[in-house]
Amino acid sequence: MTLEIRRPSGDELVAAGRVVVDGYTTDGHLTTGDEYGSWLADAAGRADDVIVAVHDGAVIGSITWCPPGSPYRELATSDDEGEFRALAVDPAHRGRGAARALVGRCLDEAAELGLSRMWLCSMPTQTKAHRLYESMGFRRVPERDWSPPDPRGISLWAFVREIA
Repeated sequence: MTLEIRRPSGDELVAAGRVVVDGYTTDGHLTTGDEYGSWLADAAGRADDVIVAVHDGAVIGSITWCPPGSPYRELATSDDEGEFRALAVDPAHRGRGAARALVGRCLDEAAELGLSRMWLCSMPTQTKAHRLYESMGFRRVPERDWSPPDPRGISLWAFVREIA
């Protein structure tokens, strides 16, 4: 599969948000009316931080890259750390390297900025994602696990990777 990993054009932002919401919903991580779902869908609201995977002219994956200064960082606390969030791939295109390529792009951008580490958080139930992250050198940091203000009591696991 030929993938293009890049910043989205203006008309691709709706598709970028939709692919993330669809992916999270398919996997049971979102329910109808979920406030987080509204944030995920609004890729245009974070347009400067979105990276997409495009195959045959269609957005099939998206990730939000949070460099120093990004208002979307949740775990990265210093100016030499990056973070990514909201990674998802269209279920019909999973298992073909799109998620790995999106994470790789964030790692490349972090390296270009001279950052020392990359953070992410993930729900405990996102086991397929955990396998991907671990295969890419991320490790769990349980002391940084946290729970956002959410009536469902969601907990998030912290992962980090040193940037070589």
